[in-house]
Amino acid sequence: MNAVNSRERRVRDADSAAKRRRLQWIAAAAAVAGTAVALVSYRIHRAGAQDGGAGSSRQRAVPVGVATAYTGNIDVYQNGLGTVVPRNVVTVHTRVDGELMQVLFKEGQLVKKGELLARIDPRPFQVVLTQADGQMARDQALAKNAEIDLARYRTLYAQDSISRQQLDTQAALVRQYDGNLLADKGQVDSAKLSLVYTRITAPLAGRVGLRQVDPGNIVHASDAGGLVVITQIQPMTVVFAVPETRLAQIVPRLYAGAKLAVEAWDRDDKIKLATGTLIAADNQIDTTTGTVKLRAVFQNERYLLFPNEFVNARVLVERRRGATLIPAAAVQIGAAGPFVYAVLSNHTVAVRPIALGPAEAGLAAVDRGVAPGEIVVVDGTDRLRNGAPVLPVARDSPAARRPRSGNDQPSGG
Repeated sequence: MNAVNSRERRVRDADSAAKRRRLQWIAAAAAVAGTAVALVSYRIHRAGAQDGGAGSSRQRAVPVGVATAYTGNIDVYQNGLGTVVPRNVVTVHTRVDGELMQVLFKEGQLVKKGELLARIDPRPFQVVLTQADGQMARDQALAKNAEIDLARYRTLYAQDSISRQQLDTQAALVRQYDGNLLADKGQVDSAKLSLVYTRITAPLAGRVGLRQVDPGNIVHASDAGGLVVITQIQPMTVVFAVPETRLAQIVPRLYAGAKLAVEAWDRDDKIKLATGTLIAADNQIDTTTGTVKLRAVFQNERYLLFPNEFVNARVLVERRRGATLIPAAAVQIGAAGPFVYAVLSNHTVAVRPIALGPAEAGLAAVDRGVAPGEIVVVDGTDRLRNGAPVLPVARDSPAARRPRSGNDQPSGG
């Protein structure tokens, strides 16, 4: 019995030893595999870190577009939304009633002052003139006969053949006929004037609108619509509003006789329509908007200003000379105010706070913070920070494209 038990223990011990050896082999294989995986991961991570470090080194030098600040002149304008207002608009009416015989203009035509536009049937007025002439001839004959009788009465009175009363009565009759002749002359002139009014002429030079009445209709002087509307288009005016805060720059110079230049641009601010002169300012401020209305006159040689058209008016209020100019795209706005990225000699950028002056036509004047000849970033600022290295690339900036006057002095390259 003991022998059997001893044999079973030996079998169990052998099985346990075999299981321990298998577990040891599995653990050893797992350790080797883990070591290999760790080694591979380390090498991959190291290679990636090396690649990433090289890429970061390349990205730190950010390509940016740059421009050079220079000294020049800049015009300061005050903008305002305006309306084109003709100096004169006339609705042409007939002065007499009658049938419209002819219309001698074309719609939209340019006409001169005094040009014949239409004709009304003149025959009724010719008849009235003939009647007035006949009445006047009759009264002239009566007046002449009365004057002859008055001469006879004076002779008879001198001979004491008639009384003084008869002489005075005859003299009064002569004066009565003279009055009739004056009335007759007025009737004749009125008939002639009515005959003239059958020819309807342009009261001013301008462009005619759409015809309101067709030939063959009976027209009246009391017709509300008239025959046609004529608008004077040369010269043309623009009425626009500016903030009351700009009055000190405009009104004193206007009242002193200065000729302030005004430009009229289309609604998109892309096409300059005309250039004119400021001629008047309103006598009070509109309290609802805080603005003052101004009027400018334009010769309108190209007929680009159209009545009642909305335009952008720009009045030149100042010409600043010797200003430091940079492209407006270089100006950034931060929590502390406007600033620029200035490119230093070591090809890094520095945040430079500036005092910003007026801006116009893609340029900005800098009162403080940037000197002529310094280089500023105009493109790629969204990827920059203070002290970041950059790769400057010159840009065709507005400053380079801007036509310069003889007083402009570029500084730096």
